[in-house]
Amino acid sequence: MRLLVVEDEPDLASAIVRGLVRGGHAVDSAASVIDAELAVSTVEYDLVILDWNLPDGRGVDLCSRIRSGEVETFGTLEPKVLMLTARDSIEDRVMGLDAGADDYLVKPFAFAELEARVRALLRRDAGGSPVLSVGDLTLDPAAFQATRSGRALPLTVKEFALLEYFMRNRGEVLSQERLLEHVWDEMADPFTNTVRVTVSNLRKKLGEPSAIETVPGRGYVLR
Repeated sequence: MRLLVVEDEPDLASAIVRGLVRGGHAVDSAASVIDAELAVSTVEYDLVILDWNLPDGRGVDLCSRIRSGEVETFGTLEPKVLMLTARDSIEDRVMGLDAGADDYLVKPFAFAELEARVRALLRRDAGGSPVLSVGDLTLDPAAFQATRSGRALPLTVKEFALLEYFMRNRGEVLSQERLLEHVWDEMADPFTNTVRVTVSNLRKKLGEPSAIETVPGRGYVLR
């Protein structure tokens, strides 16, 4: 899934990004309100992790503007928002949630808790179950395990992320552009065949019968 980390403290931002990438997510970062506004207006993010105090404004105000439509987000769905801040009063929590945040985590935090909250927010649109299941495929994001008919699948981080996105959007034809948007980060070259190659490798590891179908001229679908 495609995530945006909005945090102006470089070491903390880098640590969060590295940890989330290890968990299979595609992650971009921004260090200011204006950079975050530009990011959400040009990329369809599944989740934004948002600091409160930024050099040029408050994250809570950015969240409110996103929810009101003042800041137009790219794509058809607004991203989930997780406030990640040192402000720990009840009043601050209430203000953050009232501004439209979906969750609120106070610094300092355990990274395992951040990961768990990210997983919980991302699965809200997938029926709420922590383990995804489509036919004989199962995928457990928390344990980083995927199986088919009980057979463990030796997936790379990117293949795992791609399969997770397919499973969260089962039965829907996904274009190469959409897959690139949600499974790869901003460093991915849209003019390469990286999506096609990764889909091909994933298909091989899933085995027969083929679970991922190519729809000519449109993309791929997990049946």
